[in-house]
Amino acid sequence: MVRGRQTVVCAALAVGAVVLGTLTDYDVPAGPFAGSGPCADVVAGLPGALLGQGRDAVGGAGAAGWGGGAVVLRCGVRPLAPTVDTCVNVDGVDWVLDDERAGRSGVWVFTTYGREPAVEVAFSGGARSAGDALIAVNHGVRGFPQKSKCLALGDT
Repeated sequence: MVRGRQTVVCAALAVGAVVLGTLTDYDVPAGPFAGSGPCADVVAGLPGALLGQGRDAVGGAGAAGWGGGAVVLRCGVRPLAPTVDTCVNVDGVDWVLDDERAGRSGVWVFTTYGREPAVEVAFSGGARSAGDALIAVNHGVRGFPQKSKCLALGDT
């Protein structure tokens, strides 16, 4: 009789795994530091809607998405080294645009600069409203200690 119960339990677990697997809209590769407590806090505090798009059910540690992947956030990515890529300060947080990727693929990827863990936000189809989205996610990111900041040519 024990064997019969084991079969039922295994079958229930398999069905549960299939059901849970379908609860995500898509998977996002986790950054190398995505498992950190600060990343969990950032993701938990993100808005349910961004740029008029609902939040997606995303698989992947430290990740969130909106609008079927139109905007994807990954916390715990590698911090950026000093760069000549475009840097913008959005409400007190420095964000660096991956200029090469934007030109090559049209995906605009902004990564925090001078904060750890680093956070990146990718916008498919350009970044017309990127500033608005970055302001919305800054609340959680602003809590990460700022170790360095972007410099303008006049600062050197």
